[in-house]
Amino acid sequence: MDLSTILSDLADENADLDQLVAELADQAWATPTPAEGWTVAHQIGHLAWTDSAAHQAVTDPTAFTEGLERPVDEILAGLEEGAAEGARTPPPDLLARWRADRAALADALAHVPEGTRVPWYGPPMSPTSMATARLMEAWAHGQDVADALGVTRIPTGRLRHIAHIAVRARGFAYLANGQELPDEQVFVSLVAPDETNWTWGDPRAEQRIEGPALDFCLAATQRRHLSDLSLRATGPDAEHWLGIVQAYAGPPGGGRRPGQFD
Repeated sequence: MDLSTILSDLADENADLDQLVAELADQAWATPTPAEGWTVAHQIGHLAWTDSAAHQAVTDPTAFTEGLERPVDEILAGLEEGAAEGARTPPPDLLARWRADRAALADALAHVPEGTRVPWYGPPMSPTSMATARLMEAWAHGQDVADALGVTRIPTGRLRHIAHIAVRARGFAYLANGQELPDEQVFVSLVAPDETNWTWGDPRAEQRIEGPALDFCLAATQRRHLSDLSLRATGPDAEHWLGIVQAYAGPPGGGRRPGQFD
């Protein structure tokens, strides 16, 4: 898809999450989420912090790249502190900051010259890929907020962006786990929210992953344990990839416990 379409979908994803938190009482922002140690405020603080970091990556790539020269532990600590700082901020101020940061990022991405690669915590990305990654983050952390508040979200066609990242990042998932990417192709066929099918790869491939698009995205963002999802893997490579699939940069992470949301 073109950048303008992705930016429109990103705005819609952020708006859906905004609606979940905009009318919360201040004390509700301290509600624990499934991410250990993180409240609703931590989740929004993290999104505001990473939107601001992405804005710097777009508008001042030299300064952002210099920050990547720090040890990985320091970078991860910075991410944690960004969320913690958000949690210490009065909710109205945090909400206003998140809105401003995401708007500034969207405007900056819309004006990136064609062919430019934007640095990030994983491989450098096109502005379209960056916008897609921000949509994935908003959806994933929005899922944590929804789970914390007991809200069931209605899946949308925007899930296709998240699934696409996960498929394209297959090699990165192996790299993040210190493993070698197999040569065998894996065909991915997912049932979209509107009951159509989204597919990636050669349909003649023997190795396959099939199931609901929502479940694949929940697995790829580690918002549900695989045992709680209706995904089918055919072939050893497909089964192994499904166990390590991730749509985000950085370490694999610990994921969720089986049956955590029963």
